[in-house]
Amino acid sequence: MPLIIIAIGVALLLLLMIGFKINGFIALILVATVVGFAEGMPAHDVIHSIQSGIGGTLGGLAMILGFGAMLGRLISDTGAAQRIATTLIHSFGRERVQWALVITGLVVGLAMFFEVGFVLLLPLVFTIVAASRLPLLYVGVPMVTALSVTHCFLPPHPGPTAIAAIYNANLGTTLLYGIIITIPTVIVAGPIFSRFLTKYEKTPPEGLFNPHLFTEEEMPGFWNSIFAAIIPVVLMAIAAICEITLPKEHPVRVFFEFIGNPAVALFIAIVIAVFTLGLRNGRSLEQVMNITGDSIGAIAMIVFIIAGGGAFKQVLVDSGVGKYIADLMSGTTLSPLLMCWTVAAVLRIALGSATVAAITTAGVVLPIIGVTHADPALMVLATGAGSVIASHVNDPGFWLFKGYFNLSVTETLKTWTVMETLISFMGLAGVLAINAIIH
Repeated sequence: MPLIIIAIGVALLLLLMIGFKINGFIALILVATVVGFAEGMPAHDVIHSIQSGIGGTLGGLAMILGFGAMLGRLISDTGAAQRIATTLIHSFGRERVQWALVITGLVVGLAMFFEVGFVLLLPLVFTIVAASRLPLLYVGVPMVTALSVTHCFLPPHPGPTAIAAIYNANLGTTLLYGIIITIPTVIVAGPIFSRFLTKYEKTPPEGLFNPHLFTEEEMPGFWNSIFAAIIPVVLMAIAAICEITLPKEHPVRVFFEFIGNPAVALFIAIVIAVFTLGLRNGRSLEQVMNITGDSIGAIAMIVFIIAGGGAFKQVLVDSGVGKYIADLMSGTTLSPLLMCWTVAAVLRIALGSATVAAITTAGVVLPIIGVTHADPALMVLATGAGSVIASHVNDPGFWLFKGYFNLSVTETLKTWTVMETLISFMGLAGVLAINAIIH
């Protein structure tokens, strides 16, 4: 019976979001309430579970999401992202421009939501296409692939960071495994796949080709720009390596575990960015603070959707459904990693939102981690991989790609949808391969 209730709850979530276009946060809270009552929880306990689920989820994430948004906006609005892109493109040359855009997408995407990075970098793609006379999709798809892959696999991006918080996965380990999966995934779904898309002769849409681009004098230096962008990842990676190689009480490990904490690492990056990208580049402290303040509004709804997922998860745990699923899984041979990927993939196809699909999946499959002893970091990556599969007409990213690349719906299905599906399957293969090696 508990599994039937979960199935009805998920079906209700699909109906609310797809059929009635209900906001994701409202839909998740409503479904959490319905599932709680259906499982026999008293009204007071349902409310308490929802509140504790929201608080528990955001308690560990609020600083990371907020600092990440601030850093991303600083990189964007000071011209640092444009500096990184233009320098790499100039260094790599016309023949290897795809690899320059892959690196740009990975670096910029780490601190930004997909849509923000997409809109920020597409004007640079248009400029490169005009100057090099290379096909639009050949140039643009590698960059878009890199942005999408960071959304799946690489903390401190908010997507995998939020899932890791629910699974209680070590973010440093998740990052290291994520980097291992990212390299082959971005190569196959980016530069290699884009070579098959040259038959689509497209030009940038009217009105999108002449956005504001920073002048040479307005942009900070390349090393200042890239240092501020990658310092959180460097600190987190060092902390993860220290955790693997050094004793628990070793002072070097203790130090790097502190500064490699995602919230601390992002805060350090913001402090560096305020001075190197802002004050040293001619902006006043008030202007820089306005940039950081404006960034929070852009992530508000994403934060609430993540909170709604946390509420749903907590109701499943407190109602006893979690224990029921755990008992059910105790004798099964089904791979928990494959289960994560499958549930996330089904929800993604039905809901469209990768974030909602991933957060909902985390709540449903969380109980099996303790029973199956699955690696939480790999569970994060399997969930992320499943959450991007087969993007189609119910995904805002589908229409964003279609509009900026001037494609028909059919052409978008043959390009964007295939690219996202490649990322999903490559991610699953990488997760299963790492799991086979470490076990």
